[in-house]
Amino acid sequence: MGPDIVRYLEGIDATLAPYQGRFIIHGDQPEVLEGTWFGDLIMIEFPDGGSARAWYASEAYRAIQPLRARNSVGLILFIGRVSAAHQATDILQR
Repeated sequence: MGPDIVRYLEGIDATLAPYQGRFIIHGDQPEVLEGTWFGDLIMIEFPDGGSARAWYASEAYRAIQPLRARNSVGLILFIGRVSAAHQATDILQR
């Protein structure tokens, strides 16, 4: 882990706080039951999509984002959550 990633890790928590972001998965290796897995999984939870997008566009995050982007390869995704009452067949209504 190089110095840029260390600086990124040292700075990211402060960028998340104003948007109520928090890590819910951070690099723990999964137990693979089917398929092939590689890399690390990091998941950050926000109260809503607007907060997530505001954090990603924030000046504070934009200042450290290049430290990660220059030193890692991966995807950044925004994914909406489902309600507690969600059932698998709910997607058939889309």
